[in-house]
Amino acid sequence: MSSSVCSGIYVPFHSALLHYLLIYPLTQQSADNMSATVNELQAEVDRLHHNLQSITVQRELATQDGDLITVSGYLLTRLEQLGVTSIFGVPGDFNMQDNPRIQWVGNCNELNAAYAADGYARVKENSVGVVVTTFGVGELSAINGIAGAFSEMVPVLHVVGVPSTLQLKTRPLLHHTLGDGRFDAFTKAAQQVTLANASLMTKVNAPAEIDRVLHECITHSRPVYLTLPFDLVGELVPAKHLQVPLLRAAPPSDPEVEAYVLDEIIKLVEEAGQDIVILVDACTIRHGVRDEVLDLVNKTQFPVYAAPMGKTALRPKPFACNSLTFAQIYMGTLTDPRIKDGVEKAKLILSIGALKSDFNTGMFTYRIPPTHTVELHSDHTLVRYAQFPGIGMKLLLPKLTARLEEYRRGASRLIVPHYKPVIPQEADNRISHAYLWPRVGQFFKEKDVIVAETGTSSYGLFDIPLPDKAIFLSQILYGSIGWTVGSVLGAAIAAREFPLGRVILFVGDGSLQLTAQELSTMIRTRVTPIIFVINNEGYNIERRLHGMDRKYNDIATWSYTSLLRAFGDVDGTASKSYTVRDKASLDRLLLDPEFARADKIQLVEVIMDKYDSPRTLEAGSALSMLKSSQ
Repeated sequence: MSSSVCSGIYVPFHSALLHYLLIYPLTQQSADNMSATVNELQAEVDRLHHNLQSITVQRELATQDGDLITVSGYLLTRLEQLGVTSIFGVPGDFNMQDNPRIQWVGNCNELNAAYAADGYARVKENSVGVVVTTFGVGELSAINGIAGAFSEMVPVLHVVGVPSTLQLKTRPLLHHTLGDGRFDAFTKAAQQVTLANASLMTKVNAPAEIDRVLHECITHSRPVYLTLPFDLVGELVPAKHLQVPLLRAAPPSDPEVEAYVLDEIIKLVEEAGQDIVILVDACTIRHGVRDEVLDLVNKTQFPVYAAPMGKTALRPKPFACNSLTFAQIYMGTLTDPRIKDGVEKAKLILSIGALKSDFNTGMFTYRIPPTHTVELHSDHTLVRYAQFPGIGMKLLLPKLTARLEEYRRGASRLIVPHYKPVIPQEADNRISHAYLWPRVGQFFKEKDVIVAETGTSSYGLFDIPLPDKAIFLSQILYGSIGWTVGSVLGAAIAAREFPLGRVILFVGDGSLQLTAQELSTMIRTRVTPIIFVINNEGYNIERRLHGMDRKYNDIATWSYTSLLRAFGDVDGTASKSYTVRDKASLDRLLLDPEFARADKIQLVEVIMDKYDSPRTLEAGSALSMLKSSQ
């Protein structure tokens, strides 16, 4: 039987529930929400139970009773419990031990390793990405990748192997340091781009500190940082603490405030006359509310749109009962006119998990007034101009769905513009962006993982509908060029573990040149992505922003179809490369069953005009230049 905890005494869970009901008398409305309320209480009971067990285990640390495990083994076992099967990094003289059940993926550099951990975590939802580096030189190389994960709310653990605890105290003139005794300089840098950090200095609190940062990582979906001195790696600690699972439960909401928020939302729904749309965004994915949102959509049939960072947060197939329920991407004035009005003319928008960055909102051109908006976030809710801290969407959504289900009949009569990209009939046989993206859209299959580099590729794919259960990855907010090459390695390893379908990367020639060496790790680990390299002689998005003929946007000419051999497939048996220069050759390749099977790593060099751009990129860059000049 479930139990509650009060001052270290176990109380039957149903007694706790009875106590709750005495405080909050049962009404018809609360009866409708009883299931959700019980779930909240159970989550709080589990949290208190976990805390009590943690305290008990901490007492045992001093006596060393029971089974023992090394500090390194404790950390790796915790990661294994979280579903981690691959760890990325670069070896150094301050690193931890191996684990036979977790694969070590050695990367070419620490930046690429951080990118790979990011991609792994995005595909392997409900797990974390892990990157291991050495002290100083290694961790600083990785910090840009960690910053990107922080910006885009991706759960990544950065483990740094550091000098011994004695050396950390005495601060001798060690290699990998700044030479001035500031051993904490790197930790201070990491604190700027991580949610939580722990610097282990004793085995006594090592299990608790490891658990603390991992809990923060999985609860808030942000990177965390852990330093592990090499003399603590093999120290023994009690293993019993590992029997207590790490909790992901959202913090409980104030019942009275939550009830008030629900009532206010229902008032707005009734005022809108059921002219309501749902707009999903990045945090729907990051904070694990896909299922709750899907339940809301299926039970209400409200039309659904997505911001670019929310692409594939929900997939079309669940809405087969009403194929017009699911529309495509909304990004302000950059939105295709056929679907733009569907959002902007709605009387009420239920915005779920919004992340209103410039690229994600069409350069801040949303035409959604706050008076017509309810925003649900991970830790607060906005109803028009009123903010309600502590009312998070994970617990609110099931109760909101129960209240809104009765409005389904009216919603099913709404007509939503149906968007289908059209492949243009162009006289010119050169591959244009207007042709490329709708055409590759026909190549995609169910469960494909599609990775798009910031800029040309991501803008090209924004308008393209994806198949059921496909996953779309792009670093739209942080926008570190070259991110996709490292990220696609982690994504491909995670996709192989599930398993998912093919992994397909679209990257510009300029971006590829930043991180190309990670192709060698893909060959060594035997992942088989299809890599489309957009060869347009440089930085296309920068040309749009800062001058079409600026010399600094030109790059060196590479032999892209030689890269896979140069980076490890010496005999040419594990890879294949192609160059397509016109629509006919591209079409033949996409129709080739052997190519589509993706049973080996393949690189496709797509020759394109250096001045051509996707429609959304042209419009977005023009808007950006206009706003920057004001």
